[in-house]
Amino acid sequence: MKKLKSIGLLLIVSIMVLATAACSGNVSVKSSSKSEQGASYNFKLAHITPTDHMWHKAAEKFKEELESRSGGRMKLEIYPASQLGTEADMVQQISAGSVDFGFITAAYLSSRAEAFTAWFAPYAFKDLQAANEARDTEIAKKILATMGDQGIKGLDYLFAGSRVMLFKDKEVLKPEDMKGLKFRVTPSPPLQEFYKSLGASPESLPLPEVYAAIQTGVIDGMDMDLDSAITNKYHEVVEYGAVTNHMVWPAVAMINKASYDKMPEEDQKIIDEAIKAAADYSAETRSAQEEDFKKTLSDEGMNIYEIDDELFQPYIKDFDNKFGPADPLIQEFLDTFRK
Repeated sequence: MKKLKSIGLLLIVSIMVLATAACSGNVSVKSSSKSEQGASYNFKLAHITPTDHMWHKAAEKFKEELESRSGGRMKLEIYPASQLGTEADMVQQISAGSVDFGFITAAYLSSRAEAFTAWFAPYAFKDLQAANEARDTEIAKKILATMGDQGIKGLDYLFAGSRVMLFKDKEVLKPEDMKGLKFRVTPSPPLQEFYKSLGASPESLPLPEVYAAIQTGVIDGMDMDLDSAITNKYHEVVEYGAVTNHMVWPAVAMINKASYDKMPEEDQKIIDEAIKAAADYSAETRSAQEEDFKKTLSDEGMNIYEIDDELFQPYIKDFDNKFGPADPLIQEFLDTFRK
């Protein structure tokens, strides 16, 4: 009798253990719908832009695509506007696995992986759509892969607008007019070198300080995109805007590499396709906004004009001669797109 009781007790304990295992972890209960099978995920994504910027809208699109394509298994919590720290902080968190995804500027990444410098070759693309098409080239994918030794997998590129030049109270009509100007430039080697070649003095101010700096004359102008010029209300303190579109401005969508590599192939595919949909949405939406953004700034009192890109040819050659030989991937990028 005692033996039977022991067997019965063992069976009850076994059933309880199995039931507990089925309800724990991130494994969801399988249903008849294939899209609802497999693990459940609660992802985190971080980026630096405010919630009305295109990259945040792309993050929301990514969230929507993940949830739809996974049948609700994949959830995404977004942390915009540097809530989790600087881009350096975010990359460290992604590498460590405490944050899953990031949209990190290629400008910042160029200080960690030199190959990303290639994207800042002046006048490499005729417009944003051409840059967006370059995402799918072999050289673009090779550059993404350089993040692998940092514990990060580069997934894709997301484009905001191309770079323009904003001037507090001087109408710059040719590159030589830049000489001596104190110019806020993202602290990225290729951007700073380009502006030094124009004769400007690059200043690496944090973005939250830029409005007050130009208002008080600490700087004379800035390298910016039209999207940020509007969201940060620079039209209130800047008189002239030269729509040069001299460089594209990609963010790199990335994920913790170890986490990605452990996922089933089906879940990797969902992530890949969701980020591609978000990247396409970002570029297509932003391209359609170009004229509206210029009109918005003009209506707010900014003098919007263009500078002939032919005037920059000597500086384009200087850039290519300096950075091309520095890295084989940069040279391959230049050879691919300088046609």
